[in-house]
Amino acid sequence: MVSAARAQSAVHSELDLAPDILPALDCLRVAITLLDASERLTYCSQHFNYLFRALPNRESLIGRSYEELIRMELACRETKPEGAQDAEAYIAHRRAQLRAGEYAPRDIELANGRIVEVKARQTPEGGWIVLWSDATHARHLLRRLETAVDLSADAFAFWDSGDRLILCSDLFAELHGYHSPDQMLGEHFRDIVVTAVRRDRFKIEGEVEKWIERRVDTHDAPAGALTLITHRGAAFLVRDRATGDGGRATVFTDVTERHRAERALAEQSTTLERTNKALKTSEFEARRQAKYLSDLTRRLGAAEAEADTAKTALMRAMSHELKTPLNAILGFSDLLRVSADRFSQEQISEYAGLIHMAGGNLLKLINQILDLTKIAANRYPLRRRALPAGASLWAAADAYISRAAEKNIKLEIADCETDLMVDADENALNGMIGQLIENAITFTQSGGHVRVSAARQHGIIRFVVADNGPGVPPEDLHRIQQPFEQAGRGITDHTQGAGLGLPLAQGLAELHGGKLTVASVFGEGFTARLELPSA
Repeated sequence: MVSAARAQSAVHSELDLAPDILPALDCLRVAITLLDASERLTYCSQHFNYLFRALPNRESLIGRSYEELIRMELACRETKPEGAQDAEAYIAHRRAQLRAGEYAPRDIELANGRIVEVKARQTPEGGWIVLWSDATHARHLLRRLETAVDLSADAFAFWDSGDRLILCSDLFAELHGYHSPDQMLGEHFRDIVVTAVRRDRFKIEGEVEKWIERRVDTHDAPAGALTLITHRGAAFLVRDRATGDGGRATVFTDVTERHRAERALAEQSTTLERTNKALKTSEFEARRQAKYLSDLTRRLGAAEAEADTAKTALMRAMSHELKTPLNAILGFSDLLRVSADRFSQEQISEYAGLIHMAGGNLLKLINQILDLTKIAANRYPLRRRALPAGASLWAAADAYISRAAEKNIKLEIADCETDLMVDADENALNGMIGQLIENAITFTQSGGHVRVSAARQHGIIRFVVADNGPGVPPEDLHRIQQPFEQAGRGITDHTQGAGLGLPLAQGLAELHGGKLTVASVFGEGFTARLELPSA
């Protein structure tokens, strides 16, 4: 075994042109390890012990082989084989990353639930440099985004700038003849279309090659759209759009009922023509049929236009609200990854805080969307019990006192009767009150006043959150209770937030058998009243 002293001396000799580089490497939030040509550890940065806290101190690990390190991880229960793998197969899988052509990053899951991304590259001397970074937050965000996509009623797919698949829903994979999205990742769009044709997934009129070219041309168009029909009779409106990063997004919308209605309309039109020819004397009946068909066409057109408008607004809002925090996360993390040595510790801390804030905003948005989806599907779990209204009011308000102080806003909690008990789910109740308080603080100007209170009235508990902010025009009161609507309130800048707070509070209130009402005097203030059953 290579002695620790010799190995450490070798590392220092390799880095002697930059004597301060070792302490600098210890400051990184990425663990760095160096292996020689025989896979033995010659250097280990301080962050390695932070990731694997049960392992011995890094100095005592110098000279050990990569296989020994993996076995020590397993012995200390820092990691465990995945699925049905035994220990030897797991070790072989890990060591395979050091072979030429196998350098792709790999994720390993620690026993405490964290996920570590491992990257390996061979050095000119024949050894390896291995980087270990905590990717837990990024992986969890991706999983939540995948869950949000899967909860959608439509099929989605996202492509990179090379037109290769990077993410899709289960329904998209099923429509194209795949068992799961994992089988499709990295495949080119044309190859996926060819596979779907080979597996006879869609009805094709005319020559197969021309159909494939028409599908590819629609996908490549700035705003392509066409209708695909499966052999089971399902019809999908397919729309392709370019994304800001040079890739493309594909959305399948189920229009089966509309397609059937159009076919029925065509059949009725044919029947009407025959009837008119055979029964020229039945003018009254013919006019009635014509009026019916006209009304049906108008309703179909109005329904299609309304659906398209809603879809477009949702996709536009989702695109903006998701891309804004993601751009911040990617931008600042790239700065730290590429040029970390150029920044002071204060700057690094500031950038890390901005990344954390953007991640929190993204997580909050995704959670709100998931909650709204569960509420719409009537699948939001409620664990209702008798709760003290005053305590819930104080708990929700305490979370926003510091934020109100930052804006120089007085947050007043009015006296509440001690025996007020509300029949509600505790998390949902705190969320509803918190959404209303956050909304009031967000749209109240500096020096303003927000007052929260609770009282019993006719078998219900009424929570009131009132502010003296700029208020809302009467014509906007109904609109701001819809998802992603917030820009029209008052005279201040109301681009903050995604506009999901009031709709979420309203949906949760209705699940409890209660309701949320809002009122405002433009220029004088805004009041939200949450009514829930008394316990």
